[in-house]
Amino acid sequence: MDKPSEGKTVNLDVSDLEPPEPMVRILEAVTALGPEDRLVVEHFREPVPLYAHLDAAGFAHEIIKLAENRYRLTIRKSR
Repeated sequence: MDKPSEGKTVNLDVSDLEPPEPMVRILEAVTALGPEDRLVVEHFREPVPLYAHLDAAGFAHEIIKLAENRYRLTIRKSR
């Protein structure tokens, strides 16, 4: 992962929101990211429909399943 000096980390928890609100909030948050920033999202499911939107907008993403119904998605601008 990035060194702390390379950009800021923005945390967003959408695990209590119902669709489509998680996608709306995530897409709003990524537009504010700087070139070296990353968005770390806590989600209750893997947001597969979001991936095409992120790819089309030039964002890379990584998903980690932490537990049943608990995922951590890290998003950053593609290099």
